Amino acid sequence: MNHHHHTAEPEPTIVAWAQQLPESCSVLDVAAGGGRHTLWLANKGHRVTAVDQNTEALQSRASEDVRVITADIENAPWPLPGEQFDAVLVVNYLWRPLLRTLFNSVKVGGHLIYETFGVGNERFGRPRNPDFLLRPDELKLAVSPGFRVIEFAYGEVGTPPSAVRQRLFATRLH
Repeated sequence: MNHHHHTAEPEPTIVAWAQQLPESCSVLDVAAGGGRHTLWLANKGHRVTAVDQNTEALQSRASEDVRVITADIENAPWPLPGEQFDAVLVVNYLWRPLLRTLFNSVKVGGHLIYETFGVGNERFGRPRNPDFLLRPDELKLAVSPGFRVIEFAYGEVGTPPSAVRQRLFATRLH
């Protein structure tokens, strides 16, 4: 088995929205996991900082365009205090106490790209715990008023439906 291709493809929404990022911008990938978005963005010429509790898989595949930070962002201090990025990306991760910190990590004029599971997903599988499922419109309500929401979607995805997801693409105004 070739271990270099076991990472899933990036989410289609992330691919589409990333086209709107400026060239070679700085991106923070939160809860980066195996790095499917980190590596894809780095291949597009962006400078990516990837944060995750378990970074072994990512470190073995990362290039010099990728800064890998191993941190328990739920139980330890935020590892990047005061740092801001042209884009902050969060996929399949929700830790509500961290939301404000993540929003503050977006530079003015920068973008927030957030996609994760919403209430109703428990019908399809994990996560089922409401602590990790966004309530209807929760992301959109959480970011205002400092952000302008460019795109927002919430609902079942897949044919047939395989998950309930909430997606947000926003620009920080101030």
